[in-house]
Amino acid sequence: MVEPKPIDNLQLDAAGRLRHFLSIEGLDRDLLLRIMDTAESFAAVSEQKVKKVPLLRGKTIVNLFFENSTRTRTTFELAAKRLSADVLNINIAVSATAKGESLLDTVRNLEAMHADMFVVRHEQSGAAHFIARHVAPHVSVINAGDGRHAHPTQAMLDMFTIRRLKGQFDALRVAVVGDILHSRVARSEIRALNALGAAEVRVVAPKTLLPAQVETLGVKVFRNLEEGLRDVDVIIMLRLQKERMSGALLPSEHEYFTCFGLTEQRLALAKADVIVMHPGPVNRNIEIESRVADGPHSVILQQVSHGIAVRMAILSMAMQVGDGRPGRRVNA
Repeated sequence: MVEPKPIDNLQLDAAGRLRHFLSIEGLDRDLLLRIMDTAESFAAVSEQKVKKVPLLRGKTIVNLFFENSTRTRTTFELAAKRLSADVLNINIAVSATAKGESLLDTVRNLEAMHADMFVVRHEQSGAAHFIARHVAPHVSVINAGDGRHAHPTQAMLDMFTIRRLKGQFDALRVAVVGDILHSRVARSEIRALNALGAAEVRVVAPKTLLPAQVETLGVKVFRNLEEGLRDVDVIIMLRLQKERMSGALLPSEHEYFTCFGLTEQRLALAKADVIVMHPGPVNRNIEIESRVADGPHSVILQQVSHGIAVRMAILSMAMQVGDGRPGRRVNA
């Protein structure tokens, strides 16, 4: 699979509206703010007795997951159902692609069943872009994570969480800690934070888990956790991507925790009102101490809850039903 081009207007239609959601790269601050504003209006839906709005009634959304992910797939499914869409979950392990059918053949067959959107998770970078370039004009594609490249909806639910708890981004120091090299989440988070005008974005990791020329992403690099956490407002811990590692990049998990695990003692170096985030699943006492993961600074479960509202916003905007907000007319 070929890496997508750095700036790709494939995501937008001629009017600048969202058609696909493939990467944070190439999207401006105003659009990211509009996604969060739309998500804000959906957040109350989860608190209603009937947790549904009719915006995508009659639409069919296919969750096409070539990698396992209970959390991401479930929140996409809930988001689609709360928008009243019909949802189809494809079991890739027993699907035609596992029997030798090509990815495009699978997509074409699903299009013939009148699918309106594909939510794609794939182990190869660029897979969602590849599908988006080949789908019918009326079909939208959402990237739910592709290889090491991007996980844009995770980045947006994290930005939404940060904005709800911290307000504006322009005064914030944010530290992204851990396996930067293999993390699609890290790449999307960094691009989103810079687009939204964060005062400083730090990456903190051992040298073996940092990409070459990582500074070009617009970050300040720290190889010492204590220095990297000093006076930050937000800490985003990353999961060790052990399934994507090749070779001995770490001496051991115990050694990693000793040097880069987030403990209560290290947390005290950050600001008193710091928030701690993690995209999940959490490897306790490897990346983060349980007392921190479950402590008063942790907003990990809030991230999960916010994921539904943010994904509702992205699904509705990509379907171009006005701005996607509850109570608006569906342009169907």
